[in-house]
Amino acid sequence: MELKLRRYNDIYILDISGELDLYNTVKLTELSNRIIEKGITNLIINMEAVSYLDSSGVGSLLSIYNMFQKKELGFALCSVQGTPLKVMELTKLTNYFPIKQNCKEAIKFLSPEHSTAGES
Repeated sequence: MELKLRRYNDIYILDISGELDLYNTVKLTELSNRIIEKGITNLIINMEAVSYLDSSGVGSLLSIYNMFQKKELGFALCSVQGTPLKVMELTKLTNYFPIKQNCKEAIKFLSPEHSTAGES
């Protein structure tokens, strides 16, 4: 698995490529903790190049999302497709995570103009 962090204004995009599984989740969780410690308030995890997702990967994403929610920080997943999307659909997590079609939609979702008030 490879992780690359890039920035768009005050939104950080974490591009993941490869397999998100038992052997790689620690790396993702540690990076996410460092992101929060640095005061970053908006994170998009781009899963466009993720080829495989197992239960450990799902657990890591859930943990990261919960950390961001507890601190009332912005979070979204984007470009979830293929096998990872099937895993999320089977586990009904597509209804839990804020998942956007692509990075452009995720950026729009996390932009200051976007209001979460009244959303269901």
